[in-house]
Amino acid sequence: MEASSVLAEDGAPPPPPPPLPLPPPNENGNDAGAGGAAVESGNRDGLVEVFSHRVDDLTSKADELEQKVNEIVQFYARKMPSNNWKGSSVMKDKEKEKAFGINNHINMVNNSGRNSNAKKQVDGRRKEVVRSITMQELMRRFGTILKQITQHKWAWPFMKPVQVEALGLHDYYEVIKKPMDFSTIKNQMEAKDGCRYKNVREIYADVILVFTNAMTYNDEGSHVHVMAKTLLEIFEKKWLQLLPKVVQEEKIRKEEAAAQALANMQIAQEAVFAKMARETSNGLDELNLHLEELKESVIQRCRKMSADEKRKLCMGLRFLSPEYLDEALDIIAQHDPSFQATAEEVDFDMDAQSESTLWKLKFFVKSALELQAKNSASKVDDNSKRKKEICDAPAKTAKKRKKKLSS
Repeated sequence: MEASSVLAEDGAPPPPPPPLPLPPPNENGNDAGAGGAAVESGNRDGLVEVFSHRVDDLTSKADELEQKVNEIVQFYARKMPSNNWKGSSVMKDKEKEKAFGINNHINMVNNSGRNSNAKKQVDGRRKEVVRSITMQELMRRFGTILKQITQHKWAWPFMKPVQVEALGLHDYYEVIKKPMDFSTIKNQMEAKDGCRYKNVREIYADVILVFTNAMTYNDEGSHVHVMAKTLLEIFEKKWLQLLPKVVQEEKIRKEEAAAQALANMQIAQEAVFAKMARETSNGLDELNLHLEELKESVIQRCRKMSADEKRKLCMGLRFLSPEYLDEALDIIAQHDPSFQATAEEVDFDMDAQSESTLWKLKFFVKSALELQAKNSASKVDDNSKRKKEICDAPAKTAKKRKKKLSS
């Protein structure tokens, strides 16, 4: 049956799809036109076209939401153990609905995410404490080396900043771009602000700079040059003893930094998909609401079923299989709370049913009978093939026996 034949002939065409709603029918089930006048029956096709556009819009929206649902399910499937996601990577619709929920799944994800994040925070703080202790130990050992160097009898020229003006070293800042001395290093090691050294490598670089500056500005063979070169050699030997620990700590720090960067990226991804899940859940709720509104609009515009159509519907119900008949009775029960669909004897008054119930039954019965006919034809074909095989069996056996005798 064409959709247009279901709609009331005297209905006024509704406005376009949302956000503008369809006009409500009047008390007689007809759509009120301008000034209350009924619209010509030819406009019925226009009404069907509007409903068709609405269906297309909602179908497109449903496809978009389905794609998002699949993306979200796949994301969380990769995060969860494989035994929590039965079957292949392509989940069945019922499994998606059960696993995704969708609100229940969001709550599960949020709860597990909070527990996971809390554990990560505790582990992160524990590691940070360990790293801090290790760094303090490295700083202490480096401080011991630095103390040994500064207590050397030749360390006195390098303890304070060079007195450039007092010594008349007018070209000093042209030769030395970054002056350095041990008092500056000590102050920076003890600083409480952002000037503090972050690791022993930075201190090591400044100690080297103290000696290389002196060797650069003072001629080779001069007292200061020789003193700086001697202390540099002593310092390098002591540094080599500490270097393995420094390298090990740097490796750990680098690995932890990479792990933290990965964790931050995962947390960001989780936040994105959690937001997508919430928006998709809201979108599904909104889509269901629009579908219900559309269904109600269509139902209100259904014309009354004729007596002949009711008779054919009644005949169709009698030809339904028990399974399909139960489904048909459920349709009636959904719209008639007093109807006992599971009773041993069912009293069904077709004239007492609403037009929407009758049309739903009609379309259901039509579809069910078509499926029954298709299944019945398939069984007939299977039986015919089986009978043919049985009939051909003696002939095939005789043919094989004849071949054996001739050989």
